Amino acid sequence: MFRRREPVPFAFLAEADKFRSNVAPPPRERASVSQIAGRWLLGLTIVAALVGSLVVGMPALSPDQSAQTQQSQASQGR
Repeated sequence: MFRRREPVPFAFLAEADKFRSNVAPPPRERASVSQIAGRWLLGLTIVAALVGSLVVGMPALSPDQSAQTQQSQASQGR
């Protein structure tokens, strides 16, 4: 394999952890009014879908009262 002819200065590696760049990243672009409105509309649609699924699914989650009354009538011999 190849050997490095110059040793790596370990002081340079230790200073690399402390190095901070003086170049600032560019500022973020502000969202336009239509983008903000679209995000709100998407969030509102998702919340409405979750609430709607709960409203539609609640009858299936409740105990069935008609089955209990039919069972009691059958046990009485009617």
